[in-house]
Amino acid sequence: MDSEYIANLAAEAADDKKAKDIFLIEVENVTTLTDWILIAEGLSDVQVRAIVNSVESKIKDEANIVPLRKEGFNEAKWALLDYGEVIVNVLQPDEREYYDLESFWSHGKATMYNPS
Repeated sequence: MDSEYIANLAAEAADDKKAKDIFLIEVENVTTLTDWILIAEGLSDVQVRAIVNSVESKIKDEANIVPLRKEGFNEAKWALLDYGEVIVNVLQPDEREYYDLESFWSHGKATMYNPS
């Protein structure tokens, strides 16, 4: 399955739960770690969990893929879903500012998700 398709499914699912500032960063030409990084913001632990659940459910339902690894779901300050070719990061505002993943991955091709 195409990694860009999975990344877009994740972005749609995050948008469905009103995630803020959803960025898709294509990194396949700059790292062997993954092809795509998704970064989105949830304003509370409840919203972070809802976004992560939505992403996991949509990708499972539409692509029959489950994450290889999940991190941070219980505390929900920063949650991660690792699908191998796509890594989804959902952060609360303070964590997003602190970790500044957009700058870390600035050598990739970043686009802000805009639903059609």
